[in-house]
Amino acid sequence: MKHKGIICGILAAVCYGTNPFGALPLYEEGVNTSSVLFYRFSMAVLMLAVMLLIERKSFRISGGELKTLGSLGLLFATSSITYYQSFRFMDAGIASTILFVYPVMVAVIMAACFKEKVTASTVTAIILALAGICLLYRGDTGVSLSTTGVFLVMMSSLTYAVYIVVVNQSSIRMSSLKLTFYVLLICMMSLLAYSLTSPDLHLMLPPSPRAWFFACWLGLVPTVLSLVLMTVAVHEVGATPTAIMGALEPLTAVAIGVTLFGESFTLRLAVGIVLILSAVLLIVLGKNFHLRTITHTITSIVKKTWRWKS
Repeated sequence: MKHKGIICGILAAVCYGTNPFGALPLYEEGVNTSSVLFYRFSMAVLMLAVMLLIERKSFRISGGELKTLGSLGLLFATSSITYYQSFRFMDAGIASTILFVYPVMVAVIMAACFKEKVTASTVTAIILALAGICLLYRGDTGVSLSTTGVFLVMMSSLTYAVYIVVVNQSSIRMSSLKLTFYVLLICMMSLLAYSLTSPDLHLMLPPSPRAWFFACWLGLVPTVLSLVLMTVAVHEVGATPTAIMGALEPLTAVAIGVTLFGESFTLRLAVGIVLILSAVLLIVLGKNFHLRTITHTITSIVKKTWRWKS
Protein backbone atom coordinates (compact mmCIF):
# COMPACT_ATOMS: atom_id res chain seq x y z
CA MET A 1 0.00 0.00 0.00
CA LYS A 2 1.12 3.56 -0.61
CA HIS A 3 2.16 5.58 2.41
CA LYS A 4 0.39 8.70 1.09
CA GLY A 5 -2.98 6.92 1.02
CA ILE A 6 -2.54 5.45 4.50
CA ILE A 7 -1.58 8.80 6.02
CA CYS A 8 -4.50 10.53 4.29
CA GLY A 9 -6.92 7.80 5.44
CA ILE A 10 -5.81 8.12 9.07
CA LEU A 11 -5.92 11.93 9.01
CA ALA A 12 -9.36 11.88 7.32
CA ALA A 13 -10.77 9.71 10.11
CA VAL A 14 -9.20 11.83 12.86
CA CYS A 15 -10.53 15.05 11.27
CA TYR A 16 -14.03 13.58 10.93
CA GLY A 17 -13.89 12.47 14.56
CA THR A 18 -13.71 16.12 15.69
CA ASN A 19 -17.40 16.58 14.83
CA PRO A 20 -18.44 16.64 18.54
CA PHE A 21 -16.00 19.50 19.22
CA GLY A 22 -17.96 21.66 16.78
CA ALA A 23 -21.48 20.26 17.06
CA LEU A 24 -21.94 20.01 20.84
CA PRO A 25 -21.27 23.72 21.56
CA LEU A 26 -23.75 24.66 18.82
CA TYR A 27 -26.40 22.40 20.34
CA GLU A 28 -25.69 24.01 23.73
CA GLU A 29 -26.49 27.41 22.22
CA GLY A 30 -29.83 26.16 20.91
CA VAL A 31 -28.94 25.68 17.24
CA ASN A 32 -31.12 22.91 15.76
CA THR A 33 -29.84 19.90 13.82
CA SER A 34 -30.77 21.05 10.33
CA SER A 35 -29.04 24.39 10.91
CA VAL A 36 -25.89 22.70 12.21
CA LEU A 37 -25.73 20.55 9.08
CA PHE A 38 -26.54 23.45 6.75
CA TYR A 39 -23.85 25.73 8.16
CA ARG A 40 -21.38 22.87 8.25
CA PHE A 41 -21.79 22.32 4.50
CA SER A 42 -22.25 25.97 3.48
CA MET A 43 -19.07 27.01 5.32
CA ALA A 44 -17.24 24.13 3.68
CA VAL A 45 -18.45 25.14 0.20
CA LEU A 46 -17.34 28.74 0.80
CA MET A 47 -13.89 27.64 1.98
CA LEU A 48 -13.40 25.30 -0.97
CA ALA A 49 -14.51 28.00 -3.42
CA VAL A 50 -11.90 30.39 -1.98
CA MET A 51 -9.21 27.68 -2.22
CA LEU A 52 -10.09 26.98 -5.86
CA LEU A 53 -10.01 30.70 -6.68
CA ILE A 54 -6.63 31.15 -4.98
CA GLU A 55 -5.22 28.22 -7.00
CA ARG A 56 -6.92 29.64 -10.13
CA LYS A 57 -8.64 26.34 -10.83
CA SER A 58 -11.47 26.18 -13.35
CA PHE A 59 -14.97 25.53 -12.03
CA ARG A 60 -16.04 24.08 -15.38
CA ILE A 61 -17.35 20.50 -15.44
CA SER A 62 -18.82 18.29 -18.16
CA GLY A 63 -22.31 16.81 -18.27
CA GLY A 64 -20.97 13.36 -17.42
CA GLU A 65 -19.02 14.73 -14.44
CA LEU A 66 -22.13 16.56 -13.23
CA LYS A 67 -24.08 13.28 -13.14
CA THR A 68 -21.40 11.58 -11.03
CA LEU A 69 -20.98 14.59 -8.74
CA GLY A 70 -24.75 14.89 -8.40
CA SER A 71 -24.98 11.25 -7.34
CA LEU A 72 -22.18 11.72 -4.79
CA GLY A 73 -23.80 14.87 -3.40
CA LEU A 74 -27.18 13.20 -2.98
CA LEU A 75 -25.60 10.14 -1.37
CA PHE A 76 -23.68 12.23 1.15
CA ALA A 77 -26.71 14.42 1.88
CA THR A 78 -28.91 11.36 2.44
CA SER A 79 -26.30 9.82 4.73
CA SER A 80 -26.00 13.01 6.80
CA ILE A 81 -29.75 13.65 7.07
CA THR A 82 -30.70 10.08 8.04
CA TYR A 83 -27.85 9.89 10.56
CA TYR A 84 -28.81 13.11 12.34
CA GLN A 85 -32.51 12.24 12.15
CA SER A 86 -31.81 8.93 13.90
CA PHE A 87 -30.89 10.93 17.03
CA ARG A 88 -34.61 11.64 17.44
CA PHE A 89 -35.25 7.93 18.00
CA MET A 90 -32.13 6.67 19.81
CA ASP A 91 -29.09 7.74 21.76
CA ALA A 92 -26.31 9.25 19.64
CA GLY A 93 -23.83 6.74 21.06
CA ILE A 94 -25.90 3.79 19.82
CA ALA A 95 -26.34 5.45 16.42
CA SER A 96 -22.58 6.00 16.11
CA THR A 97 -21.94 2.36 16.98
CA ILE A 98 -24.43 1.00 14.43
CA LEU A 99 -23.17 3.43 11.77
CA PHE A 100 -19.79 1.73 11.72
CA VAL A 101 -21.23 -1.25 9.88
CA TYR A 102 -20.36 0.71 6.71
CA PRO A 103 -16.87 -0.89 6.29
CA VAL A 104 -18.59 -4.28 6.11
CA MET A 105 -20.98 -2.90 3.48
CA VAL A 106 -18.06 -1.48 1.48
CA ALA A 107 -16.25 -4.82 1.57
CA VAL A 108 -19.40 -6.72 0.50
CA ILE A 109 -20.16 -4.29 -2.34
CA MET A 110 -16.57 -4.36 -3.61
CA ALA A 111 -16.48 -8.17 -3.46
CA ALA A 112 -19.94 -8.77 -4.98
CA CYS A 113 -19.94 -6.08 -7.68
CA PHE A 114 -16.27 -5.57 -8.49
CA LYS A 115 -14.79 -8.98 -7.63
CA GLU A 116 -12.41 -7.54 -5.05
CA LYS A 117 -10.74 -10.31 -3.05
CA VAL A 118 -11.60 -10.27 0.65
CA THR A 119 -8.50 -11.41 2.54
CA ALA A 120 -8.27 -12.89 6.02
CA SER A 121 -6.52 -9.75 7.25
CA THR A 122 -9.38 -7.56 5.96
CA VAL A 123 -12.03 -9.70 7.69
CA THR A 124 -10.01 -9.72 10.92
CA ALA A 125 -9.52 -5.95 10.78
CA ILE A 126 -13.28 -5.42 10.36
CA ILE A 127 -14.05 -7.70 13.31
CA LEU A 128 -11.48 -5.95 15.52
CA ALA A 129 -12.80 -2.52 14.53
CA LEU A 130 -16.45 -3.47 15.15
CA ALA A 131 -15.56 -4.97 18.55
CA GLY A 132 -13.62 -1.85 19.47
CA ILE A 133 -16.46 0.47 18.44
CA CYS A 134 -18.93 -1.54 20.53
CA LEU A 135 -16.66 -1.15 23.57
CA LEU A 136 -16.45 2.62 23.04
CA TYR A 137 -20.22 2.89 23.40
CA ARG A 138 -21.31 3.48 26.97
CA GLY A 139 -25.08 3.27 27.11
CA ASP A 140 -27.72 1.85 29.43
CA THR A 141 -28.22 -1.88 29.20
CA GLY A 142 -31.60 -3.38 28.55
CA VAL A 143 -32.86 -0.48 26.47
CA SER A 144 -34.84 -1.63 23.43
CA LEU A 145 -33.82 -0.11 20.12
CA SER A 146 -36.21 1.89 17.97
CA THR A 147 -36.95 0.16 14.66
CA THR A 148 -37.19 3.56 12.95
CA GLY A 149 -33.90 4.67 14.47
CA VAL A 150 -32.09 1.52 13.39
CA PHE A 151 -33.51 1.83 9.88
CA LEU A 152 -32.31 5.44 9.60
CA VAL A 153 -28.79 4.61 10.78
CA MET A 154 -28.55 1.60 8.46
CA MET A 155 -29.69 3.81 5.57
CA SER A 156 -27.03 6.35 6.53
CA SER A 157 -24.39 3.62 6.68
CA LEU A 158 -25.42 2.15 3.32
CA THR A 159 -25.45 5.48 1.49
CA TYR A 160 -22.04 6.39 2.93
CA ALA A 161 -20.67 2.99 1.87
CA VAL A 162 -22.00 3.50 -1.66
CA TYR A 163 -20.48 7.00 -1.64
CA ILE A 164 -17.02 5.55 -0.90
CA VAL A 165 -17.43 2.88 -3.58
CA VAL A 166 -18.53 5.42 -6.21
CA VAL A 167 -15.52 7.64 -5.41
CA ASN A 168 -13.29 4.59 -5.81
CA GLN A 169 -14.83 3.27 -9.03
CA SER A 170 -15.81 6.42 -10.92
CA SER A 171 -13.81 7.42 -13.99
CA ILE A 172 -14.04 11.10 -13.04
CA ARG A 173 -10.66 12.83 -13.08
CA MET A 174 -10.38 16.13 -11.23
CA SER A 175 -8.64 17.49 -8.15
CA SER A 176 -9.88 16.37 -4.75
CA LEU A 177 -10.67 20.01 -3.89
CA LYS A 178 -12.87 20.48 -6.95
CA LEU A 179 -14.64 17.14 -6.49
CA THR A 180 -15.35 17.86 -2.82
CA PHE A 181 -16.56 21.40 -3.66
CA TYR A 182 -19.25 20.15 -6.05
CA VAL A 183 -20.24 17.24 -3.82
CA LEU A 184 -20.77 19.56 -0.85
CA LEU A 185 -22.48 22.21 -2.99
CA ILE A 186 -25.07 19.66 -4.13
CA CYS A 187 -25.26 18.31 -0.59
CA MET A 188 -25.91 21.82 0.79
CA MET A 189 -28.63 22.50 -1.80
CA SER A 190 -30.27 19.16 -0.99
CA LEU A 191 -30.21 19.93 2.72
CA LEU A 192 -31.66 23.39 2.10
CA ALA A 193 -34.50 21.90 0.04
CA TYR A 194 -35.11 19.29 2.76
CA SER A 195 -35.26 21.99 5.44
CA LEU A 196 -37.69 24.14 3.42
CA THR A 197 -40.07 21.20 2.92
CA SER A 198 -39.96 20.18 6.61
CA PRO A 199 -41.79 22.74 8.78
CA ASP A 200 -40.17 21.47 11.99
CA LEU A 201 -36.63 21.82 10.60
CA HIS A 202 -36.35 25.59 10.03
CA LEU A 203 -32.93 27.19 9.59
CA MET A 204 -31.65 29.60 12.24
CA LEU A 205 -28.59 31.85 12.38
CA PRO A 206 -25.76 31.04 14.82
CA PRO A 207 -26.62 33.24 17.84
CA SER A 208 -23.11 34.36 18.86
CA PRO A 209 -19.50 34.81 17.63
CA ARG A 210 -18.66 31.59 19.50
CA ALA A 211 -21.32 29.74 17.53
CA TRP A 212 -19.99 31.16 14.25
CA PHE A 213 -16.51 29.90 15.21
CA PHE A 214 -17.74 26.37 15.76
CA ALA A 215 -19.79 26.49 12.54
CA CYS A 216 -16.57 27.38 10.71
CA TRP A 217 -14.76 24.58 12.52
CA LEU A 218 -17.38 22.08 11.34
CA GLY A 219 -16.99 23.33 7.80
CA LEU A 220 -13.19 23.14 7.77
CA VAL A 221 -11.93 20.20 9.84
CA PRO A 222 -14.52 17.37 9.84
CA THR A 223 -15.88 18.33 6.41
CA VAL A 224 -13.37 19.94 4.00
CA LEU A 225 -10.20 18.34 5.36
CA SER A 226 -11.85 15.00 6.10
CA LEU A 227 -13.54 14.58 2.69
CA VAL A 228 -10.54 15.80 0.67
CA LEU A 229 -8.18 13.46 2.53
CA MET A 230 -10.69 10.59 2.30
CA THR A 231 -10.94 11.05 -1.48
CA VAL A 232 -7.16 10.90 -1.81
CA ALA A 233 -7.01 7.80 0.41
CA VAL A 234 -9.70 5.96 -1.57
CA HIS A 235 -7.84 6.60 -4.83
CA GLU A 236 -4.49 5.57 -3.33
CA VAL A 237 -5.28 2.48 -1.22
CA GLY A 238 -8.86 1.50 -2.14
CA ALA A 239 -12.34 1.75 -0.67
CA THR A 240 -12.25 -1.08 1.89
CA PRO A 241 -8.98 -0.15 3.68
CA THR A 242 -10.07 3.51 3.84
CA ALA A 243 -13.42 2.50 5.34
CA ILE A 244 -11.73 0.36 8.01
CA MET A 245 -9.35 3.19 8.93
CA GLY A 246 -12.52 5.17 9.61
CA ALA A 247 -12.61 3.34 12.97
CA LEU A 248 -10.38 6.16 14.18
CA GLU A 249 -13.36 8.52 13.87
CA PRO A 250 -15.21 7.43 17.05
CA LEU A 251 -11.87 6.92 18.80
CA THR A 252 -11.07 10.59 18.17
CA ALA A 253 -14.53 11.55 19.41
CA VAL A 254 -13.92 9.60 22.64
CA ALA A 255 -10.52 11.28 23.09
CA ILE A 256 -12.17 14.70 22.71
CA GLY A 257 -14.86 13.73 25.21
CA VAL A 258 -12.27 12.63 27.78
CA THR A 259 -9.84 15.53 27.35
CA LEU A 260 -12.19 18.45 26.67
CA PHE A 261 -15.55 17.50 28.16
CA GLY A 262 -14.36 15.68 31.29
CA GLU A 263 -15.74 12.24 30.43
CA SER A 264 -14.28 9.31 32.39
CA PHE A 265 -11.64 7.00 30.92
CA THR A 266 -12.39 3.36 31.77
CA LEU A 267 -10.89 -0.06 31.17
CA ARG A 268 -13.61 -0.73 28.61
CA LEU A 269 -12.58 2.35 26.63
CA ALA A 270 -8.92 1.34 26.84
CA VAL A 271 -9.60 -2.12 25.41
CA GLY A 272 -11.80 -0.63 22.69
CA ILE A 273 -9.03 1.77 21.69
CA VAL A 274 -6.47 -1.05 21.56
CA LEU A 275 -8.75 -3.14 19.31
CA ILE A 276 -9.35 -0.23 16.94
CA LEU A 277 -5.65 0.61 16.74
CA SER A 278 -4.95 -3.08 16.07
CA ALA A 279 -7.44 -3.02 13.18
CA VAL A 280 -5.80 0.05 11.67
CA LEU A 281 -2.33 -1.44 12.19
CA LEU A 282 -3.48 -4.59 10.42
CA ILE A 283 -4.64 -2.55 7.41
CA VAL A 284 -1.38 -0.56 7.37
CA LEU A 285 0.83 -3.65 7.49
CA GLY A 286 -1.40 -5.62 5.11
CA LYS A 287 0.03 -8.94 3.96
CA ASN A 288 3.06 -8.57 6.22
CA PHE A 289 0.87 -9.13 9.27
CA HIS A 290 0.26 -12.87 9.53
CA LEU A 291 -2.72 -14.64 11.12
CA ARG A 292 -0.48 -16.08 13.86
CA THR A 293 0.53 -12.54 14.87
CA ILE A 294 -3.13 -11.48 14.88
CA THR A 295 -4.11 -14.37 17.16
CA HIS A 296 -1.21 -13.65 19.51
CA THR A 297 -2.16 -9.95 19.73
CA ILE A 298 -5.81 -10.65 20.51
CA THR A 299 -4.87 -13.28 23.11
CA SER A 300 -2.51 -10.85 24.82
CA ILE A 301 -5.22 -8.19 24.97
CA VAL A 302 -7.72 -10.62 26.51
CA LYS A 303 -5.17 -11.86 29.12
CA LYS A 304 -4.19 -8.34 30.16
CA THR A 305 -7.83 -7.31 30.39
CA TRP A 306 -8.65 -10.33 32.56
CA ARG A 307 -5.73 -9.60 34.93
CA TRP A 308 -6.83 -5.96 35.17
CA LYS A 309 -10.38 -6.98 36.09
CA SER A 310 -9.07 -9.46 38.65
